Amino acid sequence: MTKYLSILGSTGSIGRQTLEVVEQMEQIRVVALTAGTNVERMAEQCRKFRPELAVMATEDAARQLENELCGENIRVLFGMDGLIAAAAYEKADTVVTAVVGMVGLRPTLAAIQKKKRIALANKETLVCAGELVMQAAREYGAEIIPVDSEHSAIFQCLMGCGDRREVRRLLLTCSGGPFYGKTPAELQGVTKADALRHPNWKMGHKITIDCATLMNKGLEVIEAMRLYDLPLSQVEVLIHRQSIIHSLVEFRDGAVMAQLGVPDMRVPIRLALTYPYRAENPAAPLDLLTCGALTFDQPDETAFPCLTLAKQAAELGGNVCAAMNGANEVAVAKYLADEIGFYDVPRLVRQAMESVPFVKTPDLNEILEADRLARAAVERFA
Repeated sequence: MTKYLSILGSTGSIGRQTLEVVEQMEQIRVVALTAGTNVERMAEQCRKFRPELAVMATEDAARQLENELCGENIRVLFGMDGLIAAAAYEKADTVVTAVVGMVGLRPTLAAIQKKKRIALANKETLVCAGELVMQAAREYGAEIIPVDSEHSAIFQCLMGCGDRREVRRLLLTCSGGPFYGKTPAELQGVTKADALRHPNWKMGHKITIDCATLMNKGLEVIEAMRLYDLPLSQVEVLIHRQSIIHSLVEFRDGAVMAQLGVPDMRVPIRLALTYPYRAENPAAPLDLLTCGALTFDQPDETAFPCLTLAKQAAELGGNVCAAMNGANEVAVAKYLADEIGFYDVPRLVRQAMESVPFVKTPDLNEILEADRLARAAVERFA
């Protein structure tokens, strides 16, 4: 049960919802917050939650925050060093890693080395360096509780399962995003405004675009492999438009367990903070009599090749997942900036993956180098 909390990425969607949960739970004290460059929102959060440490991405943003918080007893830092300091903050027993992208890797490792509970919402950490992260968690005795709704669902379905050999398949559900059912021809000219209209979830722009391309589900496949130490052949994707069943586990005897709930990220956030205790949730629960029919379909990997690319990276292993993720981050940023088209995203990811020299068992520096090379490749090929 969390008592002292550090939130990495507090001004983003998951960070804000985490603070909403904290407001409902008087026993949790926020001791550190980090953000990108949204000084106004960070200042509001600092005044409300009174952390001991606040971190911004840039020195300029940190200076602005210091001015906003003049007279407050809050230490302000910036950059990666500040992010790591917040992750490893001595008083914090739980760290919510809600930053977006590869930037979350080093802070997560720092928190693990301090034996924190990691409420993991930064999937790129496990995508890029899953073997290193999970090995570090075992070595230091750190607890990793997933916050993604799909991985939280699997986590819950596996409660009480002490032998992974009992698991036949993990079934990750996927809404299909805003472009479900569209053909490649229909997707040629879709805009970022179209892609940002997710049917069920309100999220940050990057993850919403990843949902539109199905790259997000590809990243989650790799994350599930790392979290639950299973091969790609035992992790599958199902399109489930209603986002009511958040994922399922099929066991070797044919039994299938599923976790159902309303599409509300505060549910898995609350569990990650309170596990193994389930805290009271004031929100309305799922009503099976009114939620409608629950349907399933297979993903169309011809129309959405990013899912195929992620599976290929998972199969190859080594530093390929880091290259794939880094390339996707840059390509999505370019799509959001209206610099490239929808199908340029998978094209650039594929070209970058092919351009980075393969390393079978990379260390942290080699993972970071694969990320750097892939990002540079996207700039070169765009």
